Amino acid sequence: MNKNGGIETDKKNNAESNENNGEAAENRPTVMAYIFKEWIVPVAVALLIVMFLNRFIFILVKVPTGSMEDTLMIGDRLYVNELFDIKDAQRGDILVFKSDELDGKRLVKRLIGLSGDVVEAKADGTVFVNGEKLDEPYATQAEIDEKIFSVPENSYLFFGDNRPVSDDARHWKNPYINEDKIIGKVVFRFFPFNRVGKVE
Repeated sequence: MNKNGGIETDKKNNAESNENNGEAAENRPTVMAYIFKEWIVPVAVALLIVMFLNRFIFILVKVPTGSMEDTLMIGDRLYVNELFDIKDAQRGDILVFKSDELDGKRLVKRLIGLSGDVVEAKADGTVFVNGEKLDEPYATQAEIDEKIFSVPENSYLFFGDNRPVSDDARHWKNPYINEDKIIGKVVFRFFPFNRVGKVE
């Protein structure tokens, strides 16, 4: 009796096990479909969007020097908007451009003077644009030789925020950057992760 009962119990357990395995097998496609829909597809779409943006709208730039500290630090990775229209540029924007004086090197600096502006760099480090003192909470000032810049048409004047170390228009033989040398506007820092965010 016990023997038969044991056999019947084993058969019952095997049947339940097979039934559970069948249910698990039936559930696998549902789980896989969920993972595909909720994870694989969104990640693939996100990667495609990033590739598109990188190819046609944004370029990636790594900050090589401390000329823009503390706004930008050495090693910061930036998204630069290549579709930016230089005609929409405003004083204080951070732009990327090519410098003929530095053999076409790409530089990241802050826009100080627009076409037609008269910019005065005072000995104490303060800057006046068209007779008005420029408010520069982002800048580390440095004493320099006084200079006056008259920005030509279709050209722009750039300084670094870290004035004591920045190699910028104050030191160049030709201090003006023509608009056709402007690459784009810095809009976002994506690395390091503790500093991710909009750049201003």
